[in-house]
Amino acid sequence: MNDILHDSPAALPATANALPAETGLKALPSATELLARYHTGASLFSSPRQTVLGEGIAAVLPPCPASELAANATMLLNAQRQPGQPAPVLLGAIPFQLDAPARLFIPAHCELGSGVSAAAVARTVAYAVPAEQPSNLRKPGRVQMQPCPQGYQDNVSSALLRMRDTALDKVVLSRSLTVEAGIDVPALLQRLASRNPRGYTFAISLGEEQPRTLVGASPELLLTRQGTRVVSNPLAGSIPRSADPAEDRRRAEGLLQSAKDKYEHALVVDAVGAALRPFCSTLHVPAQPVLLATPTMWHLSTEVYGELADPATTALELALALHPTPAVCGHPTADAREFIQQVEGFDRRFFTGLTGWCNADGDGEWAVTIRCAEVGEQSATLYAGAGIVAGSEPVLELRETSAKLRTMLGAMQLEAQLEAILEGQS
Repeated sequence: MNDILHDSPAALPATANALPAETGLKALPSATELLARYHTGASLFSSPRQTVLGEGIAAVLPPCPASELAANATMLLNAQRQPGQPAPVLLGAIPFQLDAPARLFIPAHCELGSGVSAAAVARTVAYAVPAEQPSNLRKPGRVQMQPCPQGYQDNVSSALLRMRDTALDKVVLSRSLTVEAGIDVPALLQRLASRNPRGYTFAISLGEEQPRTLVGASPELLLTRQGTRVVSNPLAGSIPRSADPAEDRRRAEGLLQSAKDKYEHALVVDAVGAALRPFCSTLHVPAQPVLLATPTMWHLSTEVYGELADPATTALELALALHPTPAVCGHPTADAREFIQQVEGFDRRFFTGLTGWCNADGDGEWAVTIRCAEVGEQSATLYAGAGIVAGSEPVLELRETSAKLRTMLGAMQLEAQLEAILEGQS
């Protein structure tokens, strides 16, 4: 099946991965080195192209309307720029609801390193690997789901009725799972990075009164900009993987041929193209998706890339123009957002927002904040969602969200203990 596997993202040439000469770094530390230096309270974003590790706070972007975020970020970065010093980097996360406060800051100390090596990506398993079973299984305390498994299926059914009677074409419905457990964040980050080197691994200190860290390993690139070159890699249309190679192949090939999933995917790709086209002198949108594999899921993937018409357009400005895509909200956006607020039953916060970095030159990289959790001292809240379109089946969408939750549960070494409750079996 290697002819349909997609190593995302590949559109930028290798020379585009180089850091600006202004940083003055002669030998870049590796992603592995920076991951090893990460500690709770620091912040990290690592991708196949580049790794950023930030410690301490030099400046925080104050709350402002979403329409002013990009301009204010540029002003803050320019204000922190010092002659002869490395260019400052803005790091952080933006929530799903753009009227909620973003968490964007310039670290007091920032190390820029290489991305995950091509060799590491090449070692990514072609088929799903059963979750490791640690010798000392962590015993979680109280577990709370919003909504419960039956409630989630009811939400899917309600969405299908709404689509039948209105202009709503797609809505992404999510679940949250809060578990009492002490989570070792650096160890969690290491496991996430090792399991999916193709992805975007992050740990963002949220700077709240009760310390919490946004941790995850997203498979989805929202936007990267290097000079005038831009890339977006939307994912939509998914199916859980199987540990049996023959069944795994059957599922992958079925996804690639699924009319329902290809329709869901096309809604997202069309929206991404429409959002980027006004900013680009040229834009390439492939006609057909390819498959992207993570250890737990198959996804339909399309890599959209182009050249900016105006080199002053920043990565953050582009990312905000894309957010939220139909991959995390739905279509039409306003109708989907309204339905989510009516039925979902919890605050997504940073889940399905964006996470990443940008610099004063306008370059940057932003991933969609999925396959993630907010981790506190004694609890963690995990999130997962699925795109609902005509033809969706409530029980299958529940299973899809359960499979997505297993990414974080497995890395937290909690999957075996919570497996039975994910779909309401206990």
